[in-house]
Amino acid sequence: MNQLLKRWLAAVLPALLSAVLLLAGCGNERSPDEAPESQEEPLGDSVAKGPHGGRLLEGTAFSIELAIFESGVPPEYRAWVTAGAVAVDPAQVALAVELGRLGGSVDHIGFAPQGDFLRGDQTVEEPHSFDVTVTATYAEQTQKWAYASHEGRTTIDPAMAQEAGVATATAGPGVITEWTRVYGVIVPDASRIRTVKARFPGVVRSLARQVGDPIRAGEVLATVESNDSLQTYALTAPITGVVTQRHVGAGEQTNDEAVFEIADFSRVWAEFSVFPGDRQRLREGQPVTVMSEGGTAAQGTISYFSPLANRAAQSVTARVVLDNGDGVWTPGQFVEGRVTVAETPVALAVPQSALQQFRDFTVVFAQVDDTYEVRMLELGRRDAEWVEVLGGLAPGTRYVTHNSYLIKADIEKSGASHDH
Repeated sequence: MNQLLKRWLAAVLPALLSAVLLLAGCGNERSPDEAPESQEEPLGDSVAKGPHGGRLLEGTAFSIELAIFESGVPPEYRAWVTAGAVAVDPAQVALAVELGRLGGSVDHIGFAPQGDFLRGDQTVEEPHSFDVTVTATYAEQTQKWAYASHEGRTTIDPAMAQEAGVATATAGPGVITEWTRVYGVIVPDASRIRTVKARFPGVVRSLARQVGDPIRAGEVLATVESNDSLQTYALTAPITGVVTQRHVGAGEQTNDEAVFEIADFSRVWAEFSVFPGDRQRLREGQPVTVMSEGGTAAQGTISYFSPLANRAAQSVTARVVLDNGDGVWTPGQFVEGRVTVAETPVALAVPQSALQQFRDFTVVFAQVDDTYEVRMLELGRRDAEWVEVLGGLAPGTRYVTHNSYLIKADIEKSGASHDH
């Protein structure tokens, strides 16, 4: 992935440098004396600032300092108007701001006088990334400014995004799963274990199978010579499985004890120790994900709880039946279980892999055509894979689900800032 990121940076950097040079050139072409009534503001470090730290919009009849104020209040626009370097009574100014956002929506903000400034009539929602149009009228003269104020935004060629493994999805509903972790071991299915005894006492004359040998139902395990009739008869396997025990050898006497034990491991049990703190939350039928240290995983449900507790551990056994036709589960193997105790549908959820940190926010990156932009999220419940979104992302929005850190790196490299 490091090599991929290097190729990504090498490809994107020249385009960014060209854009910076182009903007710098555009800024140097216009003289303040030539500014028309509708003015495009220069971007970047060349933006003029007013005494309140806001963007200074200079005009031929009057000038406006426009700032997003967010100290102790939700973000809001405030504006100060001057004419010939003299403060203008805000009650004499009609001001409107339009914020064109990525995707086509437009916020319309009106202003009313408050003290020595004009105050916007609504909160400026995050992200503070938009194309701004300012229209103001004072002393029967109307001036208009337009400029881009982008943050957390970048444009990436689709082929490059595909090569980098950037994946997207459409924001929509999900399910938040609550689970508890238990630990246990794989054991044979007791209903699939058989012991084989001699029908008549006698001497074992031959052995056809050893411990560990596979065997099919009806195949010969050994031959025994009867003590009474001196006739030799065969011991055959009652089930298909594996020979797990052999208790006598050739030439030895056998009576009514077991000669062989056979187990069918095509189905096994995962038995978990459940302690009192978890027992109240667990019940038969709950889904369980069974996992081994080697990464093997399978789905099952709790089918049984032991009626008696282990005195020493004060735990009860919960059983999950697992199909083992491919032989991936070995009796004696330690396993972990994740028991689903609750599933809550939510209106909007995104995978944990989509989340990144941007400034003081947890974000995802929305995609509109070839452009990506941050969406600051208000988050709710979460599980190991998904997190509920309470605000900041509209349902139906296309957003990055995989390799989102590459989008973040490209935005940070481009110098996107929280500057208005």
